Amino acid sequence: MIHVLIVDDQALNRILLSKMLEQEGYKISLAYNGLDALNVLKRNQIDVVLLDVLMPVMDGFETAEKVKQLYNEIYLPIIFITSLEDQASFERCLTVGGDDFIHKPFEKVILQAKIKAHIRTRELSKKSNQQKKLLEYHHNQIEREHEIIEHIFNNSLENQGKFKEYLDFNLSPASMFNGDMFLVAQSPIGNLYCMLGDFTGHGLAAAIGALPVSRVFYTMVQKGMAINDIASELNTLLYNLLPGHMFCAATIIELSASGKSISAWMGGLPDAYLIDKDGNVRRTLESQHMALGILDEQEFEYEVIHFETNSNTRLVLATDGIIETANKEDTFFGEERFLQTLKSKSMISSEDIVADVTKFADGTKQQDDLSIVLLNCLPLVPEEQEREAFSTLAFNLSLSLNSEQIKKTDPVYDVVNILSSVEGLNTHRSNIFLLLSEAYNNALDHGVLGLNSEIKKQEDGFFRYYELREAALAKLTDAMIIIDMRYCPDTLSLYFIICDSGRGFSGKHDELAKVNNEFGRGVSLLEEIAEKVTYNASGNQVEMCYKLS
Repeated sequence: MIHVLIVDDQALNRILLSKMLEQEGYKISLAYNGLDALNVLKRNQIDVVLLDVLMPVMDGFETAEKVKQLYNEIYLPIIFITSLEDQASFERCLTVGGDDFIHKPFEKVILQAKIKAHIRTRELSKKSNQQKKLLEYHHNQIEREHEIIEHIFNNSLENQGKFKEYLDFNLSPASMFNGDMFLVAQSPIGNLYCMLGDFTGHGLAAAIGALPVSRVFYTMVQKGMAINDIASELNTLLYNLLPGHMFCAATIIELSASGKSISAWMGGLPDAYLIDKDGNVRRTLESQHMALGILDEQEFEYEVIHFETNSNTRLVLATDGIIETANKEDTFFGEERFLQTLKSKSMISSEDIVADVTKFADGTKQQDDLSIVLLNCLPLVPEEQEREAFSTLAFNLSLSLNSEQIKKTDPVYDVVNILSSVEGLNTHRSNIFLLLSEAYNNALDHGVLGLNSEIKKQEDGFFRYYELREAALAKLTDAMIIIDMRYCPDTLSLYFIICDSGRGFSGKHDELAKVNNEFGRGVSLLEEIAEKVTYNASGNQVEMCYKLS
C-alpha cells in the first residue's frame, strides 16, 4: 500500500487531501509542520510527501532540504502544496528539493495522476538501489577474493628477492593480476634457475596457471632436473590443465654455479639478448619451440641452447608486452628501440627500461603486462670461499654397481655428498655433480643400455627414447658400472674414471658431444668444467681431471 504523508498546518487542507486519497486506497499519515513531518518520516516508510510551503515552526522550504538530505538513497518525491503564484517561489521550491506542485484548491484527478507518476519513479529508484547494493556486495566479495588470491600468488612466487646481486626484474601487470610470471630457484648443486612466462591474455584468467606451474618448477629444481625436463613436465601440466585457446610462452634458463655458462629452453617469447655492461649485444637468442601447453607429450620439443658467459655479461629476457607497447600513433615500441634502450645507459636497470616504454606510450592505456628480466652472469660461489683450506689427506674411492643396484639407485647424489664432506670440496659441489651425473648417465644410457640418441630426432623421439630406456632397464642383467675417484692434495686435483660393461664404440666422444649438445647439457660443458676429459679406445671408459684451484 502506498503511504502518503500530508504536511500542512491547516486542518481543512489535511482533511480534504486525506479523504481524496483514502478513497483511492492510499495509507495516510499527517503532520502539522516541518519538524513534526521529520519525526513521522523517522517512524514510517513514506512513499510520497505532500508539503505545504507556509507553516509555523519549520516551513516547507527548510523541511524539503532536510528531507532530501536525510533520505537520499531512494527517490522520495516531494510535491509542494501551494497557493503561491510568483515565479520566484516556484524556483525556490525546486531549488530546495521539490519535485512537483499541486495548487489549492485541489483537483482530485490531477493529484492522483501526479502521485502515480512519482510512485513509478520511486519504484524504479528502489529497484536501482537494490541492484546497487547487490553490486556493492558482489564487488566487496570479489575484492576480498582477489585479496586472498593475490596473497596466495605472492606466497607461491618464492625466492624472487633472494638473488638481488644476480637479478634485476620488473613485472608491471595491465590489470590487478599479472598474466606474466617470473620464477627463481637454486638447485642443490648451486645452479640458478629462472623462468619467465607469459600466459595468454592478462588478468585473473591468465594468472591462474601461475600456481601449479610454480609448484612444479620449484619441485623439479630442488631435484636438480635439467631445464628441458622441467619444460616437458610443465608442458604436460598446462596441456592437460588449460583450455585449447590458452598457453604459456616461456623461457627457462639455468646459470651454472660458476657463472660461466647458461643453458636455455626457449618457447615462444621474444628474442633474448646476451649483452655486455654497456648494452652491446653479444648474442641474440631466438625462440626455438612452441609455447608450453600447445603440443602434447609426444610432440614436445626438448632441444636446449648452451652458451658461455662471464661476469661482464648480462642476459636480457622480456615478454612481448615490452616490444608491442603502442603509442597514440599506433606505433610499436619494437625491437630496435628496445636495443637502443639497452645501450642508453651502462648497467641499465629494469626500472629504467619500463620507464622508457611508458614514456613512449605517452599516456596510452597499457594493453598487456610488461615484464623485463636482467640476469647478471656472476659466480654463485664467492671467490673468497673458493680459496678456503683444502684437505691434505689423499684418498681413493671406488664404487661398483651391478644390474640390480643400477636399476634401484642413483649413486651420483650419494657420491657428491661424500665428497662434499671433505674439507675444501663443498664449494665445488655443483661442478662435481655435473661431471659425475653427465658421465654416469652417458655410461648408463649409451654404454650399458646401448641406447642411441638419434631416436630423439624423430617426431615422438623423446617419448620413444624413454620408453626404450625403461624397457631396457627392466630387462638389464649382467651389467656393471664402476666409478673410481682419486683426490690429490699436492696438485689440488680430483680424478674420476667411469667405466661401463657396455660394448663401447669408436668415436664415442664425438657422438656424445653431438647428441648431448643437441638434447642435454652437453659434453662441451664437461670439457669446460674439467681440466681434461678423455675416452679409451673402445669407448666404454671416460676419465676426467678436475682442478680445485
